[in-house]
Amino acid sequence: MRSVISFTFIFMFVFAVAGQKVQQGFDLGDYGVRIEPDKRLIVVLAALEMAESKKESGTTEKLINTPLSAKGEKFRAQLLQDNAGMDADLRRRISMFVAQYKKRHPKLSDAEIVAPFISMAFTLTPVPELDAPIVTEGLPGDLLDVLDFAPLAREFCRRSGISAKLDDYIKSYRIEADGVLRTSAREMVSELLDYLHTRPQQFFTEKQKIETTKSNSKTRIEKTEIRSHERHFLIVPELLAPQSSIDFLNARDDYYVVLPPDKDLSFSEVRRAFLQFVVDPLILSSAKEVTSLSGWTKQQLDELRKTNLSVSPDVILTLSRSLAAGVDIRQAEYVKLRTATDQARRKIDTLKTDTEKRAVSAELEKYEQSLADESALRSYEDFQKGLVLTFFFVNKLKEIEDSGFDIGASLKDILASFDPAKETDRLAGSAEARKRALAAREERKTHPETRVAVVENPVTIILREIQKTIDAKDYTKAASDLKQLQTQNPSEPRIYYNIGRVAGLAAAAMSDPEQQADKLREAKAAYTDVLNTKKPDTDLALISLTYVALARIYEFFDDNTYAMELYDQAIKLKDVAGGGYNEAMAGKKRLLKP
Repeated sequence: MRSVISFTFIFMFVFAVAGQKVQQGFDLGDYGVRIEPDKRLIVVLAALEMAESKKESGTTEKLINTPLSAKGEKFRAQLLQDNAGMDADLRRRISMFVAQYKKRHPKLSDAEIVAPFISMAFTLTPVPELDAPIVTEGLPGDLLDVLDFAPLAREFCRRSGISAKLDDYIKSYRIEADGVLRTSAREMVSELLDYLHTRPQQFFTEKQKIETTKSNSKTRIEKTEIRSHERHFLIVPELLAPQSSIDFLNARDDYYVVLPPDKDLSFSEVRRAFLQFVVDPLILSSAKEVTSLSGWTKQQLDELRKTNLSVSPDVILTLSRSLAAGVDIRQAEYVKLRTATDQARRKIDTLKTDTEKRAVSAELEKYEQSLADESALRSYEDFQKGLVLTFFFVNKLKEIEDSGFDIGASLKDILASFDPAKETDRLAGSAEARKRALAAREERKTHPETRVAVVENPVTIILREIQKTIDAKDYTKAASDLKQLQTQNPSEPRIYYNIGRVAGLAAAAMSDPEQQADKLREAKAAYTDVLNTKKPDTDLALISLTYVALARIYEFFDDNTYAMELYDQAIKLKDVAGGGYNEAMAGKKRLLKP
């Protein structure tokens, strides 16, 4: 038997259907987002790992020991082993710098110690030069405090031998990031932009005044030039990044997020960092509308700064961060409520008595209230941090979100509708809601197993956890977990789909032709069970993808006639969101070629 198409090609279109669907062909690069490790950062953090101190007993201990992921710890151990024989004087100078910095900041954790070094790395020129910036005006104070570490990092790069291994490190970082990180990044970007009905501005245009001198004259002429800047949102996977924190840096048009390469971005601070990337140019282009609320905003900030000097006095920055926070809060509430409402309707359709249906409706109303309470509490918490317009944006978004608004086109109208008196009353008006939300949080801490039945199907929850195992390429465990789930839920098509998917991925990783064929037959049986167990309300995207998956397996086994029939079945379902229509059309075209 001979393969007519590669394994990679067969299964590259398959993705998890348990969670958020991402439109096929969705390319992060089209939205200014890149996932790429950074050599400068690797060198700076590796140099920090070399710092050590001697105990009275004569043994040494590391000065920087941030908690890392399991793979990060493994990489750290290898790094230390590779540099066990590094120049003693260089290690002494690195150790002295780190020890003195820690002495000046005795209350900071190791993760907090590392943060300014991470920021500093992105101000340096590329490897191997690693030169510090000539102009330092405007750089934050904590970054300036560590800028003198740059020469030590440069010397470490040149003398330790790490430069010869950087390309290999970059390759391994990329491989690690291609699992959970890349998948969840695509979901996050797709989900947020779908809510905002917009695309990030990848170029920002501004007017700049420049002075020139006429030739053969001392007369100076002032001209205005229009300059365009390309903007990027850079997700930087880093094995030496602290496991418990995410570092965010905005350097003019570049927004950097540094985090471990196995991090799930679905529910993280990265959401707000990306939202800030989206909304910053929108705020800057709404200067006239900003003046209508700057007075009230400044007054609130001044009041907060009396007890908290970490609150920024910058009105524009406050406005941008408040909008990002408002979108984050409201979008999460909107999606949860929409999902719960859809599930409640499906559940009601299966019930026979009015009493049962009213109980589900009452449960949904209770859940809706709990979501609104939690949003009020989150808005209050952000207000106390200086994001004083979060309440305003959450409420405005709630008013317009069902209209299919484009945040870029709607922002000026939103800002123009600001009412100082109404916003002043927000804190008092949300007191009861916040009180209920706090009580609900405590209840969840005490009874974390408690869930609202209408909100989340237990199968969905388990499939989401199994997806993490699949992302980690542990197909044996994933198959075992799916088999157990299938035994408990024998009529759930999504489980069979994922069983087939895992079998296909396992086949793609095999080199023995007979073992591959056996696995593909296992996948075929599972996909067939999807069609055997489908119901009238089964997701059409799932059915579409199943037809295409089966077609490609039959195509692999040279049964092109039946493969064509299966492609036709997928095409008949039309281009349903998240389905396999495009792949079916391409497959049919491929089979029709002589």
